[in-house]
Amino acid sequence: MMPVTTLNLQNFTLYTDDQQINWLKIDCVGSSVNRLSAAVLQELNQALDYLSSHQPKALIIYSGKTAGFIAGADIDEFSEHNNNPEKGLALVTRGWTVFNKLAKQSYPTLALVQGHCLGGGLELALACRYCLAVDQTDTRLALPEVMLGIFPGWGGMLRLPEYIGPAAAMDLMLSGKSVDARKAARLGMVDACVPVRLAKQAAVKQVLSGKKPRRVSGLPRLMNTKLLRPLVAGQVRKQLEKRDPYQHYQAPRAILEIWEKHNGNALKAPELIEQITRSDTAVNLLRVFHLQERLKSVGKHSSTQEVGHVHVVGAGVMGGDIAAVCALKGLRVTLQDQDRKRIAQAQGRAAKLFQRRLKDRRLVQAALDRLIPDPDGHGIPSADLVLEAIFENVEAKRSLYASIEPKLKPTAVLATNTSSLPLSELSLNLAKPERLVGIHFFNPVSRMPLIEVVESELLAPEVRSAAYAFVNQIGKLPLPVKDSPGFLVNAVLAPYMLEAMRCVDEGLDPATVDKAMLQFGMPMGPLELADTVGLDIARDAGAQLSQQAVMPACLKTHLDRQELGRKTGQGFYTWKDGKAQKPPAGTVSSGLADRLIKPLIEQTEHQVRIGVVEDEDLADAGVIFGTGFAPFHGGPLHYKATQKQRN
Repeated sequence: MMPVTTLNLQNFTLYTDDQQINWLKIDCVGSSVNRLSAAVLQELNQALDYLSSHQPKALIIYSGKTAGFIAGADIDEFSEHNNNPEKGLALVTRGWTVFNKLAKQSYPTLALVQGHCLGGGLELALACRYCLAVDQTDTRLALPEVMLGIFPGWGGMLRLPEYIGPAAAMDLMLSGKSVDARKAARLGMVDACVPVRLAKQAAVKQVLSGKKPRRVSGLPRLMNTKLLRPLVAGQVRKQLEKRDPYQHYQAPRAILEIWEKHNGNALKAPELIEQITRSDTAVNLLRVFHLQERLKSVGKHSSTQEVGHVHVVGAGVMGGDIAAVCALKGLRVTLQDQDRKRIAQAQGRAAKLFQRRLKDRRLVQAALDRLIPDPDGHGIPSADLVLEAIFENVEAKRSLYASIEPKLKPTAVLATNTSSLPLSELSLNLAKPERLVGIHFFNPVSRMPLIEVVESELLAPEVRSAAYAFVNQIGKLPLPVKDSPGFLVNAVLAPYMLEAMRCVDEGLDPATVDKAMLQFGMPMGPLELADTVGLDIARDAGAQLSQQAVMPACLKTHLDRQELGRKTGQGFYTWKDGKAQKPPAGTVSSGLADRLIKPLIEQTEHQVRIGVVEDEDLADAGVIFGTGFAPFHGGPLHYKATQKQRN
């Protein structure tokens, strides 16, 4: 292929092949991923103007990055436009105009999507007449703007409902969730899912096919008409009320209104652009995005040696689910427990996880094959990382390490999933205490993104590097924490849950206490959380992390009755099929949420002050991703600071 030399572009290269098809490669300079900044959109507009006067037979747009197609718009530009409606309007106008120009070209256009295709990247692909997705595990398509408190304003709200129907489109746009190449093809987001080796040949064949552009048909198409849109919107609005009854998030409702009343054209609703641009929610969710990116970068290139084999000791809920997540991510896992029944139960939970995540029967079976029952610990000598996940007892853990350490290969990492015990105590009898690192997962393991990497003063640099590499390898967010009781997350949760229990002692019913924090924006109330964690665990953590404060009477009563919460079916709530059966809540008194959140904020400040985490931003990130702290508040310390500014 010959490059077009008359176009002087920094981020694109235009080639012409011998069939007079033009290939436009996007390869953003100085970045590992493609992002649609103002400069990139300007160059795309320039290329389209050139092609309008030099009509090709067809145009195929593809990526020059190994990371993927396009990761979306430039998030930093969004951050710059906060509280500036004029700039927000200009940003929406810019993308909408360029993609409309692409959609209206007389020659056939095709987006060849390989790897991630997110936000503005998907909006660009939808603006092409055709789209093919390459069938590989990292090909994911999504409009995740709602997760940043904004909306897909460059044509996604117009075109996605036309391609896959409004019901499916709303499900994707209002959740921000992604789909793989095969599901994208089934939905109609793309024309086909093609293998890697045939991708470019398939693109040529498709773009020259003369086929009509893909569009949804039948009832879904009718539901996209002006007459039936209000009916669909009404149903979706009911679902939104269930999902977000306290209306903490404006973006989903803005998306629905723009589609229903303006056929997906946000420029016809400048008041909504202004509302979103000025909203604290968007500001704080963009902050959370940057915090997440910071966690992703921690120890990213600290070790080149990947973990191939993990040995997990303890097949309880935590250990079994850690083993399952590692197997899901492609690692060989041996799972040890004295109780073979627990190993079998862990395998059963793992099978459900694999079926839910992998879908393909062959991939599910391969993951199951990687999870190997090992009741006698034969996998220890060959493991790259041995992770202990037994109950919280110092002597039991030390005894286990004494049997494990002599069997470890020299380069192996010894890790503990302890949630609160100091590593300085756990490593006392080790021959090489410098090889013990804390790798603390959170429950439920498959859903919680954070892992605390606990660093003791003795920790060897190579062990530290290997721990971060492992966390990155399994797709989690590593938070560096110093060795201190409860580390960060459990240290801040303990006083929060204890304060909620004191409210119960004072006569408030659990449902009302929890409702106060649901109104605040928490995904779960503190008492339901205590039930989920286990009231015995809450007791132990509370005793260790609250200077032996007097145990709340309500907690003691439940413990005396052996009512430990979700795992026994009874705690503050009765549990059925894994769900708390809550009675109607009473009226939440003014100031209750502030009372409950105060000890959490104070403890977070304390953990920063004593150096458990490096700074306030990392503390906010840890509490958000480790507890589900209402992300639209931007983290507990950020919340306190903004409240001070308002007052």
